[in-house]
Amino acid sequence: MAGQIDCYLDISSLYSFFTLVYLLQRRELLETHDVSVDFHPVFLGGINVGSGNKPPWNLPAKKDYGAFDGKRAKEYFGLTNIETPTFFPILTLLPQRALCYIKATFPDSTFVQAWLALFRANWIPPHANVSEPDAFRDVLRATKLFSDAEVDAIYAAAQEKQWKDALLDNTQKALDKGAFGAPWMWVRNAQGKEEPFFGSDRFHFMWQYLGLPWKDIELLPAQAKL
Repeated sequence: MAGQIDCYLDISSLYSFFTLVYLLQRRELLETHDVSVDFHPVFLGGINVGSGNKPPWNLPAKKDYGAFDGKRAKEYFGLTNIETPTFFPILTLLPQRALCYIKATFPDSTFVQAWLALFRANWIPPHANVSEPDAFRDVLRATKLFSDAEVDAIYAAAQEKQWKDALLDNTQKALDKGAFGAPWMWVRNAQGKEEPFFGSDRFHFMWQYLGLPWKDIELLPAQAKL
């Protein structure tokens, strides 16, 4: 069997953070099933505008529910040290454009490690506002993935039309595939059929669609030990 998962993420999305961590932990296992995973930076603000969706901070019911669901998700994904920064939400154009450049210029392992570092900086104390140039460069330097000259080149690239357009193109591709938020996954199975999956709690549906062996959530008897 064979398949492809294209995953569209933005560091402003907490559930994108969960999804990146979850899929990276299973990427090698998925490869044994001949399923590849590719990660694409998008601008969530553009997806919200383009789809007509409202972010949680503009919809009180979403915000109130998010307080409960976010806590549960942090515990489930083992990321209990996550806290919403005081500067949330940020305009993610700088880091997301830079990630487009990093993806095209450096090895995939460097790309995903840089993305994880930016996610952590945004969501795990002590927070860093990576929409600001100095903080952004400091986070990249701290990863030890890049030389000082490479950090400067990455920052400069994020100001260039080529990488501004690359982020716009990724965002439009996600919108063309029906995206209304992030994380957004576009999945092709072994039969060549394609479908979208939204959020960080639909992985079991993805495995089913891909024809992979998987175990469902099971409710245990009262006497069972947790």
